[in-house]
Amino acid sequence: MFVPAGLHPARAERHQLAQIARTGADLFEIGLAHHDAGLDGPVIQAAYRRALSRGNVLARALRAVEHAAGLRPTVVMTYWHPVSRHGPERLARLLADAGAVGAMVVDLPDDQAERWQAAAKAANLSTPRLVPRHLADTGLATVAAGASGWLYAPASTAPTGYRGPLDVPALADFTTRLRTTSPLPVVSGVGISTPALAERVAPLVDAVVIGTPVVRALMTAPEQAPALTAAFAQALNPYATTETRA
Repeated sequence: MFVPAGLHPARAERHQLAQIARTGADLFEIGLAHHDAGLDGPVIQAAYRRALSRGNVLARALRAVEHAAGLRPTVVMTYWHPVSRHGPERLARLLADAGAVGAMVVDLPDDQAERWQAAAKAANLSTPRLVPRHLADTGLATVAAGASGWLYAPASTAPTGYRGPLDVPALADFTTRLRTTSPLPVVSGVGISTPALAERVAPLVDAVVIGTPVVRALMTAPEQAPALTAAFAQALNPYATTETRA
C-alpha cells in the first residue's frame, strides 16, 4: 500500500498506518513528498503539496517509515531531486536507520544510477526500479541489471490515479519480457483503481501496490481507508481474512 508521508499529524498517521496494516496491507510504500512529482496524477500531487505545506518533510517521512516498518516491510518511493538534495549516501543511511528495506527512485537518471545503487547497497537497502513499458530490450536489460528487490511494471502508461480501462494483454506481454530479462519479482501499480482491476492484474505479477484510491480516502475521509484497503486485499487474496493478515 502506498501512503504519502506527512499527510496528517504524527499521531493520526500512526493510527492510519496501523489500521491499513490490520485490514490487509502486506507491505508499505511510503512516499517522500516532492514539489514536482511528474509521474503522479492530481490526487498524489495534492497529497504531496499538503505534506510539503506542513514542513519538516524529511523528518516527518523518517517518522512515518519508522512506524510503518514496525508493522510491515517498508520501502520508500521518491524522486531523484530529494535524493540529490539530501545526498544519496546520507539519505540511504537515514532511510535504512529508520527501518526501510528498500527505496525506489522513480525518475533515476541514467548517469546517477551507479552512485545511487552503491549508496543503497552500502546502507543495505534494495533498489527496486520502475521500468517504463516503452523501453527496448537493451534498455530494459540495463535497468533490470541495476535493480534489486523487484521490478515495478506500471499497469498503465498514464500518471498515477488513472481511472480508465487497463490494457491487460499489453501488461501481460510486458511482464513476460521482464521475467525473461530478470529473475527479480515483478510488482505492478498505477491505474489499478478498483478491486476488480486488482483481481485481473494479480495473476500477472508477484504483488500489487495500491496508491491513489487509498490516498484519496486519506485526503478526504480517512475513516474510509481501512475498509477500502480490505476490499483490495480481499480481491488480491480472496482466501485471506483481515484477522489472519493482521
